[in-house]
Order: sequence, then C-alpha cells, then structure tokens
Amino acid sequence: MDQKSLIDLLYIAAFFLGGLGFALGPLVLANILAPCGTRNISNKSKQYIECGMVPIGGARIRFGAVYYLYALMFLAFDVDVLFLFPVAVAYNHGLVIRDFIEVVIFVGILALSIIYAWRKGVFQWNRKVYNHQ
Repeated sequence: MDQKSLIDLLYIAAFFLGGLGFALGPLVLANILAPCGTRNISNKSKQYIECGMVPIGGARIRFGAVYYLYALMFLAFDVDVLFLFPVAVAYNHGLVIRDFIEVVIFVGILALSIIYAWRKGVFQWNRKVYNHQ
C-alpha cells in the first residue's frame, strides 16, 4: 500500500470516528449528566408529565381540523416560495415577458388556493371550550 492510499484511509477513518462521536456523544453525555432520581421521591409515580409541575386538566386535548389545514397551507406555501428563488435566478436571460407571465400564473394559482381556504373558513379560529372529564 502506498503513502497516498494510507493517508486516504486515515481520512476516512477520522471522518467515520468523528461522525460516530457526533452521533453517540450526546447520548453518552445525557446518560452521564442526567439525574438518577425518580418521581417516587414525592409520591408522584402515577403522574403522566414529568416536568415537575402539577398538570392542569387531562393530557389529551382535541385540536380542530382547521389547525391542521392551516399548518398544511403554511407548509405548501413555504415550499412554493422556495421554488420562486431559482426561478428568479434562472429567468434572468432571454424571454422576459413570457417568464414573468409564467411566474404570475404560478402565484395566481397560489392566490386562488388562499381564496378557497378563506371561503372554507380555514383562517377563522373560534375558541372552543371543552368540558374537563
């Protein structure tokens, strides 16, 4: 084995050990630094949340479907805005009017989806009160 191949293998081993250290290091540190006591010290072994505070109400609450629709719309528009950046860079040369019309059509379709969601009431969050059980 020549000198260059040995150096390449050392680089690979160093990167592998570095990646392994970054992957397992936080787990080992958490095990070493984590407190070892349990909640049984204060007779709270049946408590569901381990934050140390007494929970208020039940652990299961219901979110309305509107919340998830709102989140999906945010995700869709976030990804669509990311598509506009390469378009702005790529459409720098050539047919400027045609490119502008394509972007206007793309943004127009997005605007139609906002109007549709608005009409469906996705953006109206009414406060709901649930009875505690």
